[in-house]
Amino acid sequence: MSNTKLQATSQKHLLDELNELRHSKHAILLGHYYANPDVQEVCDYVGDSLGLSREAAKSDADIIVFCGVHFMAETASILAQDKKVLLPALEAKCSLADGITGAQLAAWREANPDYFVISYVNTTAEVKAYTDCCCTSSNALQVVKYYAPDHRLLFAPDRNLGRYIQLQTGIPMKLWDGACHVHNEFTTAVIKAQMRKYPKARVLIHPESAGASDDEIRNDARVFISSTTGMINEAKRCSEPQLLVVTEEGVLYKMQQTVPEKELILVAPTAQCEHMKHATLVNVLECLREEKNEVRVEAELAQSARISIERMLAIG
Repeated sequence: MSNTKLQATSQKHLLDELNELRHSKHAILLGHYYANPDVQEVCDYVGDSLGLSREAAKSDADIIVFCGVHFMAETASILAQDKKVLLPALEAKCSLADGITGAQLAAWREANPDYFVISYVNTTAEVKAYTDCCCTSSNALQVVKYYAPDHRLLFAPDRNLGRYIQLQTGIPMKLWDGACHVHNEFTTAVIKAQMRKYPKARVLIHPESAGASDDEIRNDARVFISSTTGMINEAKRCSEPQLLVVTEEGVLYKMQQTVPEKELILVAPTAQCEHMKHATLVNVLECLREEKNEVRVEAELAQSARISIERMLAIG
């Protein structure tokens, strides 16, 4: 038998066992848009942070296998305390979540006692426990507008997203100096160079990108700035046959499925999060088979952290 046939046979056995286990163990597989394409294919739901939070909260599964990074599995555990949450690879961290600790946020709050804290959902459970309301890139604008009339705001940990929201709303905020190491590579110079190279392309930009706050970019008629889900929806809605995509490369898989007739151009070859790629079909299967790599947020911490997430989900 050829190597190709052996690989296909092995793949079929793997997928068969995975499907059998998910049914027998009453498990659900959740995956982020940035996960490997073959992992996205086996997930019951693929989405951005907001969508994944909602799915975790409403799931009736006994086991949640989270094909993403550690803070996402923590968020699922916070929202679904009665579920066992598994992470295929415990080394799947997040540079943005690692950019602030609970102790650091507590100290920042103490130094600014009259401020309301909005934190990106890309944070640890400890940070969420010191946060008044979470947000995602999908709803950061709504969350900031909701609380701004009655509060002075601290925004953590993503300075790029925070700066973009400030410019969009005119609402002043104190920003923590953190960033996603992937999106921080998408500077004004990088984005503008690609826009010049592809002058007819619709330009889809994630607001975590360093260059998203540049006035010339932000106000260009070709530019659409939104979350990953928003970018995918815009790819389907817009008429341009060529799309310049400014975010992590994993989103191209779902986007291309949505608009197979369009040409997708990735902004830079560095647009890959190594942490999001830790989940593979093999370790997804292994962690479900052995029910290993459980991520469990203790009840007291989960109760404190849940408040900030529920406030976010109530806003939308």
